[in-house]
Order: sequence, then structure tokens, then C-alpha cells
Amino acid sequence: MAAAAQPLGVDEQKLASLGYKQELNRGWSGFSNFAISLTIICILSGCFTTYSQAWNYGGPIAISIGWPVISILVLLVGLSMAELASKFPTAGGIYYWAYSLGGVRWAWFTGWFNLLGLVSITAAVDYGAASFLNSVFALYNLHFILNFTTASHSGVLDHTFVLFFIILAAHALINVFSSPLVALLNRVSAWWMLFGVVVIVLVLIIEPSAHQSASFVFGHRANNSTLHGGLASGGLYWFMILPIGFLLTMYTFTGYDASAHLSEETHDAERAAPRGLWRSIAYSAVGGWAVLLAITFAATHVKTINAGGGGAIPVIESALSTGWAKLVLDLSTVGQLFCGMGCVAAASRMVFAFSRDGAVPGHGLWRRLNQHRTPTWSVFFVVFFALVITIPALFGNSAGFPVAFFAVTSITTIGLYIAYILPVFLRFRMGNKFEPGVWNLGKHFRWINAIAIVWVTICVIIFSLPTSLAGIPWNSTFSWSDFNYAPLVTIVLLLGVWIGWEAGAKHTFKGPVRTVEDPDVGTPGDSALMPA
Repeated sequence: MAAAAQPLGVDEQKLASLGYKQELNRGWSGFSNFAISLTIICILSGCFTTYSQAWNYGGPIAISIGWPVISILVLLVGLSMAELASKFPTAGGIYYWAYSLGGVRWAWFTGWFNLLGLVSITAAVDYGAASFLNSVFALYNLHFILNFTTASHSGVLDHTFVLFFIILAAHALINVFSSPLVALLNRVSAWWMLFGVVVIVLVLIIEPSAHQSASFVFGHRANNSTLHGGLASGGLYWFMILPIGFLLTMYTFTGYDASAHLSEETHDAERAAPRGLWRSIAYSAVGGWAVLLAITFAATHVKTINAGGGGAIPVIESALSTGWAKLVLDLSTVGQLFCGMGCVAAASRMVFAFSRDGAVPGHGLWRRLNQHRTPTWSVFFVVFFALVITIPALFGNSAGFPVAFFAVTSITTIGLYIAYILPVFLRFRMGNKFEPGVWNLGKHFRWINAIAIVWVTICVIIFSLPTSLAGIPWNSTFSWSDFNYAPLVTIVLLLGVWIGWEAGAKHTFKGPVRTVEDPDVGTPGDSALMPA
């Protein structure tokens, strides 16, 4: 006699009402859900790896003033998304929201931009971690297989890429073999962020022999690019150079949609997912500003910093003794490694959900779960394409800097924020016809959504701009190694997705596929659960 079916819990009932059977292991707490978005935002990653973007494009004011102002705008985007995460707590997250609010075509385009952004953020975070790890190994004078103390630009780029490959592989293995381990490490990561921020800020306050003045930190402008003749004044500075520097803040605040993507694995997801999403932004805004101010006040050796590319590493190495510099870089690097692990987890869930609904070529493979109930092949999908889009970073520009890394961060920011704002626009368009979930914005949705939509539109334009004269295709000094290929990738993806839609997806892709009525989905006999 067959065993009686177990009654569904509240979370499973909500998921069933959205059309899905519980397949993934629901073992995450609300704190774990918050922790993964905090981990992927990771101020120990974004604030350090893209510090040079703001230092070179705008100067200290792009950091000290730009960060809090842009953080508020990002929070409005996050609040808009949190309302939708409460209404639709599924692993598909953003693309499911677009389907429910606008239909199948909106879901198709939103899903692919979300996928581009999540793969790109995995690439950007793990490459940034590899770059910092390379610097840490050099400080420790390590000669394990590779000579990390090499001073040649090509050697540094080669070694960084090797470390990048190793880090990707390690994150893939961790994600494949244990979802509970990923959840545990994300909880550890949240505390590491707190501990790391406090220690780094204290070290940068106490240890340097001198600090910059408040007038420098909050008032100094700079333009270390070849654009606008290097001038830090005039309309072009305020409306092009300085906004390019905002990539520091916007790139750091990416990936917080992880709270939505992990909702099918989270208890009380209708409340935990939206809270995890917006709180991760708010906490990171405060902690990130503290870290950035500490770094900028310690930036007293301006010529040395500029010669080193304007990044956080030359600031730290010029301001601190070797021992303290090691500590700061160790804390940051470990935080970045935690961040990359969380990126793989979130991106693989998106691939799984999008494949579950038949949107990704080869979807039968990408949606398969292993015996640990984790999407093995989706993980491999993410790390493979993260590796591919970062290959141009092997070839630095004339100064030896991997311009491709900043192109990947731009791709991340553009792809994710397009995906973020499309369902927000659809919700705004619905107005009072939208029936909110248990966590909602009430009547404030109108002005919050409107500001979010306008701001993201501006950002997509800003981060598609060339970042140097040599990166302008029609300029006589044009070089592919200086080219910001973010808009090219975005346009190619848009065309590819449109062609895919017109060529057949509009006839075959029906949006989210209901699995709740299928007795074979999620059972031991289902191909989705076969060992990978």
C-alpha cells in the first residue's frame, strides 16, 4: 500500500500556487538568505577591486560622496525588487516576475539578461579575487610552481588567470557537492565581512604615519584618464568622467537578487527573501562607506598610487608596513573568495530555473540535480562561460592593466540592472492592479519605482561609454586591449536573444512550466535527480 502523501508546508503551498513542486532542498534560514546577498555584494570585493575606477574617473569625490548618494538610489531599486520577491518567491526570481507581470516575451528577454549578469559577476568577482591573491602571494614571496614575485606585466596577467581558473574550479566543486556547506559558508562569510570591515578600518586609521585631509577626501577631483584632456572640470568631467567612476558603487551593489534565486531553499521565503534583499544593500552601504573612507584617508602617496593604476592595493602597500598590508589584503581576499562561491550558487540556480522552463539550449542537462539535490551541470555551465568571457583579460593594455576586467564588471552591471529594472517597470505599469505579497511598498511604490527606472536607464548608458581615447573605435590611437566591450556584448546578446525568439522560441517557449501537477518531477525516478 502506498504511503500517504505528506501535507505541504506553508512554503511548499506557496511554491505550488506558483506552479512548482518542491525539488530543491529547503534548508536555508532567513539569515542564510540575507547572508548570501551580503556575501555576493561583498564590500571586501567590490570596494577593493574596482576602487581604481572611481579614483581615476572622478577622484576622491567619486568615492566619498558618490558612494552614499548612489547607495540610496540602489536601495530604491532593491526595495522595488523586494516587493516582487515577496509576491513570487521562486528560484527563477526576476524572470518569473517578468512573466507574471508582462507575459512570455518579457520573461524571455529578462531571463537572458539576468543570466548574462550572473555569469559575468561570477567572472568579475573570481578574477578580482585572483588578482588580489596574486598580490598576496607576491607579498609572501611564494614560488609554488609559479613565481608570483615577477614584476613583468605579462607574468602578472598570466599568473592571475591561472589562479582565476583554480578559484573557479574550487567554487564549482563546493557548489556541486553540498548545498548545506554553501549555506554554512555564507553564514560564516557574513560574520567575516563584519569582522573584516572593522579590522581593516581600524588598521587604516591607526597604522599609517599620515592621513589625507578631509578637504582632499571630500573635495578633491581627478581625471587620470586620457579623456577630456585629463581635465577635472567642465561639463564633460561632471557628466561623463565622474559618472564612469560610479561603476565602483554600482558594480559592488550587484548580485543581491541571490536572495530571490535562493528563495525555494529558504524557510518563510515570502518574508525572508525580500528582507534579505534590501537589508543586504543597506548594511553594505554603511560598511562599504566606512571602508572606502578609510582607504581614501590613507591614500597619501598619490604619485605612487597613480603609478600603480590607482587601485586599493597600491594605497594599502604604500600606507602600511608589509605585515599590516598582508593582514588587510588577506582579509579582503578571503572575503572575495566567499563572494565568488555565493555567485556560483546564485547563478547556477538561475540556470536551473531557466532550464526547468525550457529556455536554455540543452535544458534537459542543465536542470538535472545530483544526489545532493544540487544542479551539477548548471554549476559547470556558469563557471565555463565565466572563464570564456574573461579570456581577453590575458591581454593587458599598453600599461599592462587588464582593461577587460573592467569591461566584465560593466557587463555585470549592465546585464543585471537591465534584468532588475524590467519587472520593476512592469510592476510600475500595472499600478494599483498589482496585488502585492505580504511584504510590500504600499502607496510608495510609484515614486520608488519611478526613480529606480530612471536611474538604471542612465547607468546603462554611462557604463557603455569608452573609458579612454584608445578605446574609441574611430580614434587613431584605438587598441582592442583598451576597448570597453561591455556594450558590444550587450548588443550581441540582445540580437542573439531577439533572433532566438523570432527563430522559434516564440513558438516553443511558453514561460514557466508548471511542475506541480507532474507526478514524476522531483521524484527518485525523475531524470532531474539522476546522478550527474
